[in-house]
Amino acid sequence: MNQPWWLVLITIAGLTLVTVITRALFLIPERELPLPDWLRRGLKYAPLAAIAAVVAPEVLMQDGQLIRTLADARLPAVLVASAWYFWRRSILGTIVVGMAVYLPLHIVLGW
Repeated sequence: MNQPWWLVLITIAGLTLVTVITRALFLIPERELPLPDWLRRGLKYAPLAAIAAVVAPEVLMQDGQLIRTLADARLPAVLVASAWYFWRRSILGTIVVGMAVYLPLHIVLGW
């Protein structure tokens, strides 16, 4: 669907404004904002929660449905990559090992 140019410009300007405001919110005050201890503790887990929210659906779902078969290359790749990470604590190694398992299963076996 082709949108009018002015609507596209308004959308881009609005998204830019929202992004700048939300990212600069913590930079505007001159002193550190007082946060309750429960909120400070909870914010420590925000990056992990964000990563899980992005990665979990990509690994566990296909076409908006949960995976119904174990013959999916993503599952063994995630298991092996997770085991590697907990054994060696290496992010690069985790990626390499995960892809080394995923690619042959996906390309050769068609999983």
